[in-house]
Amino acid sequence: MKRLALGMFLAAAPLAANATPPAPVAQRAPQAGVEAAMADSAAGWNAGDLARFMAVYSDAPETSFVTKTGVLRGKAVMAERYRTKYDFADAGKRGVLSFVTLDFRLLDRGHALYIGRYTLRGADGKEQSGMTSLVFRKERAGWRIIADHSS
Repeated sequence: MKRLALGMFLAAAPLAANATPPAPVAQRAPQAGVEAAMADSAAGWNAGDLARFMAVYSDAPETSFVTKTGVLRGKAVMAERYRTKYDFADAGKRGVLSFVTLDFRLLDRGHALYIGRYTLRGADGKEQSGMTSLVFRKERAGWRIIADHSS
């Protein structure tokens, strides 16, 4: 009986070694904080409240947003891009925004990487969807984006 139990343990050991462990307890609170910030940002977008949507970004002047034409720096520059590109005042043109978390990694106690999919559904039912990679920094006001690469 002992040999059978030992054999079963040895046979199962490689499977257990390859299993994906649950998120460490230390990562759960930061992930919940980042996801809450993303949800509040999307709620701001959907309400037509550009300031609330942009609140997820750090006020630091080096905060960056990568576009297909280059890198934008600073929250005010990014806000103006959103205001003009999406006709933010018009709900029909702005669409409804949502995010799905695909990966989250705590880089250190004060920084995290969020990888997700955004979907923007227009009033006509058409959807635009893409990927986003965001680096967050823990600030006094909460988790804030310091680098955004969305495509």
